[in-house]
Amino acid sequence: MSREKLRPLWLGASVLGLFLGPAQAQEAPGPKDLEFFEKKIRPLLTERCYSCHSAKAEKLKGGLFLDSREGVLKGGDSGPALQAGDPKKSLLVKAVRWIDDDLKMPPKKRLTDEQVADLEAWIRRGAAWPANDPTASGRPKKQVGLSIEEGRKFWAYRAPEKPADPDIDRLILARLAAENLKPGPAADRATLLRRVTFDLAGLPPTPEEVDAFESDSSPGVFEGVVDRLLASPQFGERWGRHWLDVARFAESLTLRGFIMKEAWRYRDYVIEAFNRDLPFDRFIREQIAGDLLEAPTLEDRRRQLVAASFLELGNTNLEEQDKKQLEMDVIDEQLDTLGKAFLAQTIGCARCHDHKFDPIPTRDYYAIAGILKNVRSLEHANVSKWLEIPLPVDASREAEVRKQEDAVAVLQAKIKAEKDITPRGKASKATGALAVADIVGVTVDDTKAQKVGEWKTSTFSGSYIGAGYVHDDAKGKGEKSLTFHPELAAGSYEVRFAYAPGENRAANVPVTILSADGEKTIVVNEQAIPPIDGRFVGLGHYRFENNQGYVIVSNEGTQGHVTADAVVFIPADPADQNKSASKAAPNARLKELEEELRKLQDSGPRRDMVMAVQEEKSIGDLRIHIRGSVHTQGGPAPRGVLQVATLGAAPAMPAHESGRRQLADWIASPENPLTARVLANRVWHWLFGAGLVRTPDNFGTTGETPSHPELLDFLAIQFVEDGWSVKKLIRRIVLSDAYRRAPGKAAAADPENRLLGTANRRRLDAECLRDTMLQIGGRLKLDPPGGPTYPLSMSSDYGYKGSSELRSVYVPVFRNALAEIFEAFDFADPSVATGRRNVSTVAPQALFLLNNPFVLEQAKAAAKRLMSENLADDRARVVRAWRLALGRVPTEGETAAALRGVAAAPAPEPGWASVFHALFASVEFRYVR
Repeated sequence: MSREKLRPLWLGASVLGLFLGPAQAQEAPGPKDLEFFEKKIRPLLTERCYSCHSAKAEKLKGGLFLDSREGVLKGGDSGPALQAGDPKKSLLVKAVRWIDDDLKMPPKKRLTDEQVADLEAWIRRGAAWPANDPTASGRPKKQVGLSIEEGRKFWAYRAPEKPADPDIDRLILARLAAENLKPGPAADRATLLRRVTFDLAGLPPTPEEVDAFESDSSPGVFEGVVDRLLASPQFGERWGRHWLDVARFAESLTLRGFIMKEAWRYRDYVIEAFNRDLPFDRFIREQIAGDLLEAPTLEDRRRQLVAASFLELGNTNLEEQDKKQLEMDVIDEQLDTLGKAFLAQTIGCARCHDHKFDPIPTRDYYAIAGILKNVRSLEHANVSKWLEIPLPVDASREAEVRKQEDAVAVLQAKIKAEKDITPRGKASKATGALAVADIVGVTVDDTKAQKVGEWKTSTFSGSYIGAGYVHDDAKGKGEKSLTFHPELAAGSYEVRFAYAPGENRAANVPVTILSADGEKTIVVNEQAIPPIDGRFVGLGHYRFENNQGYVIVSNEGTQGHVTADAVVFIPADPADQNKSASKAAPNARLKELEEELRKLQDSGPRRDMVMAVQEEKSIGDLRIHIRGSVHTQGGPAPRGVLQVATLGAAPAMPAHESGRRQLADWIASPENPLTARVLANRVWHWLFGAGLVRTPDNFGTTGETPSHPELLDFLAIQFVEDGWSVKKLIRRIVLSDAYRRAPGKAAAADPENRLLGTANRRRLDAECLRDTMLQIGGRLKLDPPGGPTYPLSMSSDYGYKGSSELRSVYVPVFRNALAEIFEAFDFADPSVATGRRNVSTVAPQALFLLNNPFVLEQAKAAAKRLMSENLADDRARVVRAWRLALGRVPTEGETAAALRGVAAAPAPEPGWASVFHALFASVEFRYVR
């Protein structure tokens, strides 16, 4: 479906955007002109226009009032529409003549020729309107929201100021003292170590690490723990996952479950960036314009190309047939993500109108959108596709890949030659109806196909499958498609397409097959009689996963009628086929070559690819899109940046480049009042469970103001002075007394603990819960996979059920098939930039921990591990289980209960599995103090 919410249904069918531009001086109209207006024009406007363009309209459209001279002269949204004295230069006349499909007024029924002639005559005579019109009621509406000048007074758009006392703890203590509050005590060592280890590595400390920390009284011991965790590979996996939330990272699209098979490279890039403490300003530049930056080495070039795939990760409707609209939808998604991720600004709200609350005019939206419009990110087809390009490799690797590609090309040529010499016989047109049940294989009839656009059913040809076939009526080219979804067991299939031939048919029908081998489009000549039984044309042999894959028939680029009857999938394994007289004799040599090709492609080196963006060949600016419509454009919007957040000179945009480098430099500049503040606040949020600004993705006027503005400014300034080092910022915060406080009850004067008198008790996220269960069972694999973590043969994410013992950051993020534990425990929506996850407490979470097979398996693994350890007795095993799962020793009551449960079990190992299961299902296991 197209994004109708951004393109109102009345768009292009009303007078959207019409207005009378600059007030045109009206000479005193003569009596005849006024009489003509009252008899011909006012009644016409009242009857056909006022329902949408008057003060009494239920919903004013196009910002245009036509019920008063004031409203007419003020106009609407998209530039001069009436030139008094010259109908030919008046857009209003163009609209009522219906000569432009995107601009028709009135929308439902065209004016008569006489009415159009009356309007033209009125304009030609000077567009007379009575002075002091007593019926006038139009009231042009005023803009809502801050102006640029007002916005620069708002806290977020002012430059950060270094406080007089630049110290985290003293700033927090001052706020507490102002409310007559005192800070709580420090946390005990076991609690602090568990907290910081989860926060920095996403895993609990081992009992041995706790013992070592508690027994070490040397100065600087906690600093040593923090430095060890920051240097561990697990740090990048934990903090990279935080950023992946913000980057709306996923490995598939909601649309048909398309798999983005190179997205994993961006995931690994982010993890590596956090592990090596890539300066955050460089991190910004690489994600926005990595492909444009200089790269000293081959590895730098590869890394920067991967970084820029940040722009490609959005969840977009690639089926949109209006490709201009699709491109703008992609740009809107990119701009919305950029705004929230780096600036905490809801820039996307200014696509259709000036921002209703923040100082972001529509012109600023299109200034930045113009930069992204000069970036190519799609390959267009009936169903468009994200852009992929080869990654550069060294000479030796390039030689290996070229050798493989040459060998594949030779085999493909042999297969083509073999097909060309295979006798086909002369096809004759079939007659009569053929029942679906009489066809060998899995048949998807046209009645079962998913239709886009209007398709007509027919039996006119006299030859069809089932109850008839469908055709596009040779209309709406590029707007119609049929998708045939089969229910298949995994395996290899021959695919055949049935159509109704004829002289008036299209000779170039694109038929696309999506299989485990990828996507392939075959052009079918429907004027020719189908070669198989006069009904079918063979589309080739393909591998399919369980119930994954489809065939699309489109009318894009065709001339003549496009017909479709059915698609048949015939198992390639002879044991799965019924004998059929219609099946041609197999060509043994052809099958041998095809099998050889399959093995070669599976075994040889593959060229490294990356989801990429590229500069467009022609660079230019956008015009403002009235109401967000690509088809109704207003004034120009030269490329640029947010005015309100530009405290110095605005960056100059290059004539021969998109401007992405300049945009990235502006965002990553120390002078930008937002960027460093936003990241400092995100880090605070990820460490404390709530940011100093509790709306980390919205620093606008509808977001919250900071609880400690001086502290936020100090952290932002220090972050930049420390070279934009994320690790230094984290270290500074976790070494503060505020971070090391004990959890406790918030003061009555500060019930939400906004003043940080105690530590917040926080629910662990889905990844920590999953990884902790795997670690306790001894099954967690800490080695990174270095590639995708799902079968490469997958073509769709529907129904995916993965099983992995890798860290959760490497679990596939499929938009249609998230891991069950992710769904249960508030995983971030991978289609939206998310700086703050929901934290819910609902019954399905408890049920998951009680009943899910994954949890039961990890409990069994933990019991097996416990039984293998050399422990003195069952009491020692209870202590060990509690320390592994909860980070503390059990109480006497807990110990007694556990021992009773183990004694009552049929065997020791199942008894201990029940103990661990109870621990995993406990509330305490789900929280860090």
